[in-house]
Amino acid sequence: MKELVVISGKGGSGKTSVVASFAVLAERAVVADCDVDAADLHLVLNPTIVEQHDFTAGYEMHLDSQRCIGCMKCRDVCRFDAITLDGPGNELIEKTCAIDEIACEGCGACVPVCPQDAITSAPGVCGKWFISTTRFGCLVHARLGIARENSGKLVSLVRQKARQQCQDDEVPLLLVDGPPGVGCPVIASVGGADSVLVVAEPTVSGRHDLMRVLKLTSHFRVPTAVAINKWDISEAITLKLEEEMQAAGVPVLGRIRYDEAVTRAQINRQCLVEFSQTAAAADVRTLWGTVAEWIQQPGPLFSVIAKGGGAVRG
Repeated sequence: MKELVVISGKGGSGKTSVVASFAVLAERAVVADCDVDAADLHLVLNPTIVEQHDFTAGYEMHLDSQRCIGCMKCRDVCRFDAITLDGPGNELIEKTCAIDEIACEGCGACVPVCPQDAITSAPGVCGKWFISTTRFGCLVHARLGIARENSGKLVSLVRQKARQQCQDDEVPLLLVDGPPGVGCPVIASVGGADSVLVVAEPTVSGRHDLMRVLKLTSHFRVPTAVAINKWDISEAITLKLEEEMQAAGVPVLGRIRYDEAVTRAQINRQCLVEFSQTAAAADVRTLWGTVAEWIQQPGPLFSVIAKGGGAVRG
């Protein structure tokens, strides 16, 4: 089994659209949506959920207002200002303590100081993860709860379940739609992958974030290649990116033209290559052919991207 992770360094580069079309063209692949903070691959793959599970991480504090005596010892030790005297009254006092679920970090400092044992902790349910079927195969995806953390842990869980699905179904390819940026969820997406494809756009911010994400994949020693999306919005920056990638030893596997058909495909909840036969769709098909060959033998690791955007041999 080969695992290809598609990331972007920044949001809006077209990463998810590329992954969705790859899911069509690959024919036999399990797809994992690891952008759990803002998952949207399901919008074009229209999955039917087969399994649904809670994702637990950290702890939640629960306060029994019937046992509280309003001594405020819990508030005194709370470093997050998550406890107030705003809870419902009981037989002893008019107001009891209340825990703000959003402000509470689940540290548990309040539990041992309560003289009435009114506060207890339990594993926190931070979201849900799913195994679904789509018209192109299996999709493993997740939804992180509002204001919940531990997205890196959820990403690792989604990848683990997707790998298991590949083994169970004897599917030769795992396509991972990774999160944007260079933070914890991205690290959880690329660590241990066979290869990474970075979808970049030819803008000043796109170049900056491409360089950042290449430093990340270089650090984790994952073979990496680049595809330039919407290349024709700035041919000058596209040429500059290709020159810099050549100097750094990073293969540029293809270009995709700007095409309004991408937006129309999304509105119709379809992947670009199944929705139209436009120039951009042809570009994606050509890109997939090159990527499919590259992931079988991605070649040596590229050189490290130096601070400031230049390349130095690593």
